[in-house]
Amino acid sequence: MASIEHLRENYSYGELLEKDVPKHPYDLFDAWFKLAVEQNVPEPNAMILGTVSAERKPRARVVLLKDYTKKGFTFYTNYQSDKGREIEFNNNVCLTFIWLSMARQVRIEGKATKLSPDESELYFNSRPQGNKIGAIISEQSQPIDSRDTLEKRLSELDVSEPIERPKNWGGYLVKPVLIEFWQGRENRLHDRIQYTLRDNRWTFRRLQP
Repeated sequence: MASIEHLRENYSYGELLEKDVPKHPYDLFDAWFKLAVEQNVPEPNAMILGTVSAERKPRARVVLLKDYTKKGFTFYTNYQSDKGREIEFNNNVCLTFIWLSMARQVRIEGKATKLSPDESELYFNSRPQGNKIGAIISEQSQPIDSRDTLEKRLSELDVSEPIERPKNWGGYLVKPVLIEFWQGRENRLHDRIQYTLRDNRWTFRRLQP
């Protein structure tokens, strides 16, 4: 195996120039995301969610994007999980997408707010049965003595009746105030276009790599 310091890629997939940048960041995200799907990028909706703990320590984990509109970016989780409690403490969050085969990243800063119970209910009812079961039997982020305990809960669960959404499970909408698009370029002279929202108006600027 090569030494870690010699592991590097020289990106040459594409470019991101001001003449090609739309006024609203949604339009650029939509184009990039759809292309990632078309090119069969693995888990194109996987995103790193960054939060801040009550001890003011940064925390990060991967979650799945389930919807996006001009209003924001949606994901679902257990509200009593670590991330749920951290968002309750401080709803400033960060999302990061990385599509390595296209040498692209998108970084989003914004505030997370809970979806309405009706919105969460609608999505929960559309989930596969196994995913619903997981939401019922897992007390997400809480310690457990063994895998066997989870399996026992699974075997004891009555699945003959419709599975209802747990009240502590639902969605968040991340309303962005900053979105940065990163396109890898040769010689580490990457393209970085950063949008910021002020007075309900998006503007963008180029950042040095």
